[in-house]
Amino acid sequence: MVQAACLAVVVHRFLFLFLLVGLWHFAAVPAHAQGLPNLGDTEREELSPIMERKLGEQIMRQIRRNRDYLDDAPTQEYLNNLGATLLAARPDARGEAQYDYFFFVVRDPMLNAFALPGGFIGAHSGLILAAQNESELASVMAHEIGHVAQRHIARMLGKQRQDMLIPLAGMILGALTATASPDAGIGIMMGSQGLAMQRQLNFSREAEREADRIGVDILRDAGYETAGMIQFFGRLQQASRGYNDTLPAYLRSHPLTSERIADIEARTRDLRYRQRADSLDFPVIQARVRILQTNSAQGLLDAEESFKRQVEQKTRPALVAGNYGLAVVALRQGNPSKAETYLDKARAAAKEGAPKKGVAALANLAIEVRLAAHQNTAAVEEAEIARRQFPLSRGIALQYVDALLASQRADDAVRFLRDQVTLYRSEPQLHDRLARAYADQGKQALQHLALAEAYALRGSLPAALDQLGIARRAPDATFYDQSIIDSREREMKAQRLEELKQEKERS
Repeated sequence: MVQAACLAVVVHRFLFLFLLVGLWHFAAVPAHAQGLPNLGDTEREELSPIMERKLGEQIMRQIRRNRDYLDDAPTQEYLNNLGATLLAARPDARGEAQYDYFFFVVRDPMLNAFALPGGFIGAHSGLILAAQNESELASVMAHEIGHVAQRHIARMLGKQRQDMLIPLAGMILGALTATASPDAGIGIMMGSQGLAMQRQLNFSREAEREADRIGVDILRDAGYETAGMIQFFGRLQQASRGYNDTLPAYLRSHPLTSERIADIEARTRDLRYRQRADSLDFPVIQARVRILQTNSAQGLLDAEESFKRQVEQKTRPALVAGNYGLAVVALRQGNPSKAETYLDKARAAAKEGAPKKGVAALANLAIEVRLAAHQNTAAVEEAEIARRQFPLSRGIALQYVDALLASQRADDAVRFLRDQVTLYRSEPQLHDRLARAYADQGKQALQHLALAEAYALRGSLPAALDQLGIARRAPDATFYDQSIIDSREREMKAQRLEELKQEKERS
């Protein structure tokens, strides 16, 4: 019974991963970026950069619907800022299509990260917690950027064609299921094509080495410690040995090997040692992820004890992160007053040493504490201060709207959100809040129009079309509103027909 439940969870959770490079990078052969030869037309015809991006977006829509996708603004902003720093050092990694990279986190204790087509890079929560410094975490992100820059997935399709991904799915699902139920895992893997998987594994060895080489170059140019890649990959190698009893032989021989680590060491041997101090954001986000990773009351208590021990270390990063973690725990336990006490301690420790910039997660939590305590006016004031300090923070912008709505300032929220949806058209959270603001104003047609946009951005076109129908029938729908509804309905129906066509072709 328990094994069956575990199998159902695993299959539901990872079904959408059948197009990944693989949880251990089941990738392909080298590509054109970073001075390597360009792909020939025969390979490129399988998946153009534009189609690669569309494929990545389709997979991301599925990932975002999964309960273990951590849709947490402070964590995502930290990871994307880290990724932006790496990409700023090597802008050519964006490729000919100038990919707008997106970095995200999934709740999983295993040490791993993966790349999707078109510039989407995911990290497991366990990997973030296992990193001992920021350079180690940056090394994994740089490695994944290398996979995307070299278009390994597109080239895999160029070599094997899309039907090769079906046995790859069986291998990934089987390997994951084997950790919960070896028999079930073997059963899934028996249905896949072993020869095809061995070919994919052979391709992946060279791809991993290539991504390592690019990752080292990115780390060096971005000013991170290149030794971080050696240290972290060494621990990944140690961690992978713990799974040898359940994973199949071809997965045990995946190329996270001493040879790869030796190759990285050889490339970094002549580089001048560069020590880089971690930002305060790094331990703070680790504390946050520690809490986000757990789903149980006991896990929250364990995290609380860990943060108390961290505070006892008395170092500035430990005081900031430990007290921040205790504040988040207190807030989760429904005690905003206690959370504010710990947050004040974290902020006081952060101010010591005159840091060049503040910690966005602390400002984010301050607004959250005010809202939880129903101090709505103070929450607006806190959010306004935070917006001036972190003008590019999307999480704080959303919290500002939440504070305005909680303070019954729907008109101000609508004005702010209209500007925001113009600047950030692809953020469904903005349209969600715009719908709430319109609802507070009693504007039904506009409320459901905004909801339609939110559903469409999340890939739920049937729900979006339903919302357009409700908006059309709203008693306050104006002639102008009806024209917008007609236009968006035509566009969404065309998109839906294309989706159904693609689904039919895949079946």
